[in-house]
Amino acid sequence: MLRSMITAANTMAQLGQQLNVISNNIANSNTTGFKRRETNFGELLAQQFTNLPNDKATRLTPNGVRYGVGARLAETNLVLAQGALTKTDRALDVALAKEGQFFRVLVQGENGAQEIGYTRSGAFYLTPSAENPNELMLVTSDGHPVLDENNAPILLPEGFKNITISNNGTITAVASDGRVMRRANIGITTILRPQLLQSVGDNIFTLPDLNALNVNEADVAVNMIGNLRNQISMTQGALEQSNVDLGTELTDMMITERSYQLNARAISLSDQMLGLINGIRSS
Repeated sequence: MLRSMITAANTMAQLGQQLNVISNNIANSNTTGFKRRETNFGELLAQQFTNLPNDKATRLTPNGVRYGVGARLAETNLVLAQGALTKTDRALDVALAKEGQFFRVLVQGENGAQEIGYTRSGAFYLTPSAENPNELMLVTSDGHPVLDENNAPILLPEGFKNITISNNGTITAVASDGRVMRRANIGITTILRPQLLQSVGDNIFTLPDLNALNVNEADVAVNMIGNLRNQISMTQGALEQSNVDLGTELTDMMITERSYQLNARAISLSDQMLGLINGIRSS
């Protein structure tokens, strides 16, 4: 009975983590550029018992009996499937139309130092630059500076008439007389190993310390510069929606809740059987 209770309790803890992942997906179903996560389960440590009778005719299995101790959440994978593009006709709304490509932004790390983050959300805004009041900085909806191909914040002069963003990510500020006031290339990175990305909030990811993992950066992320910018596919006046399918998420939630309920019932029945055993002994 104790074994069955331990097995059920271990599995319930992992199912609770799966519910957290599903709930996060549902909560961000309307978040621009959000990428859902999916979970995979694996078996916990199992024990092999072979001390059964030597008579093969009485053995339950040829190799004995294998007892497990529940399931574990083996991994949580980031799904980079393309979300639907919604037209907004807003000049600073930009959508990436290729999977695996991310905008580079500047974020504050855990130790207070600034580091490069990656996001698919292209809802950009302009805010006055702290260093030069005559310039405007391109930022995300949460105020993170958007970086150019040289990892410098993108600054645009005041007084422009309109902004155009080309298919390969070149942003141009044009004056009322048609003169180009400023031109910059938005920093785009292709992530080759998305499962290394770590969420830091605000729909932004960062990469871990690749040196500690003994991983070459070129095998993980490629900055789209030079001729590589021809591989960028960007649409101005549109936003990429999340790739969350509410129908799938709600179905997975019901299945997980049923599994949680089943394991809770197993603990309840095991407890009742232990109570019966204790009653027999006391009598």
